[in-house]
Amino acid sequence: MIAPEADVLVSLKKLSKVYRMGVQDVVAIGGIDLDIRQGEYVAIMGHSGSGKSTLLNILGCLDRPTGGRYMLGGEDVSVMNDDALSEIRNRRIGFIFQSFNLIHGLSIEENIEVPLFYQGVRRSVRRQRSTELARLVGLGGRLGHRPRELSGGQQQRVAIARALANEPLVLLADEPTGNLDSNTTNEILRLFEELHSAGRTIIMVTHEIDVAEHAHRTVRMADGAIADDTPTARARA
Repeated sequence: MIAPEADVLVSLKKLSKVYRMGVQDVVAIGGIDLDIRQGEYVAIMGHSGSGKSTLLNILGCLDRPTGGRYMLGGEDVSVMNDDALSEIRNRRIGFIFQSFNLIHGLSIEENIEVPLFYQGVRRSVRRQRSTELARLVGLGGRLGHRPRELSGGQQQRVAIARALANEPLVLLADEPTGNLDSNTTNEILRLFEELHSAGRTIIMVTHEIDVAEHAHRTVRMADGAIADDTPTARARA
């Protein structure tokens, strides 16, 4: 059954991104259309230079499209100024990176709280939220530890908890298992599946086919265009 249009969370219409390199224009994204609905778990794949990283940067409001429209939660973010884009990043998007990007001088509890701190949320509420999220990702007993005292998989769990702190509309994951061994990768992917089952919308960039198969839909990019957009075996099961 096709979900109603109101369920579309991310909508790209003729989206393009062109970089000026000296006297030459380089097309990173060439006028793509893409809809992602609330609660979908989508993997974006493609070789280096395919446009997938540029697409993720635009989805995360870290870069602007050259042309076309990007709607997020019913808002046209493609026409927003820098201050408005910063507000969208802080309140509506949760980022998960390959290198974790934790602040090593802060405790796990404080790292999870960072997005809430910048939103001006009072300390008692931040602490309650960070404790809840640490438990959610299986680190309830590690709140006082520093990132260097944790394994890579545990650090990524902290990063996931931090991404959830602001109750984002969408989680954007950039090669989230790229620095992890196979066993830890599977643990993180199981956590993603749990979040997806709970209704989270996840968009993950990966170059690994076995990782992408954990999503329910795979979008393959090539030369700045969408070459394929299909459900994975997991979605068909």
